[in-house]
Amino acid sequence: MKLTTYSSALDADVAVSQLEAADIPALARGNDIVGIFGPGFQGATARGVDVLVPAAALKDARAVLELD
Repeated sequence: MKLTTYSSALDADVAVSQLEAADIPALARGNDIVGIFGPGFQGATARGVDVLVPAAALKDARAVLELD
């Protein structure tokens, strides 16, 4: 289930790492994560990068990332 969207893959990866450290499975998914500058580019992307978690972990994930 979609938790939130970040403008860059770097920000999404940091969030995924924080969630995984709290034992919450997470995945970063975006249509254009590579961007126009190649796979090493860490700036903003046109569509953003979604962070996904299991539906049962949504409330805990929001608390870990302080989204509420």
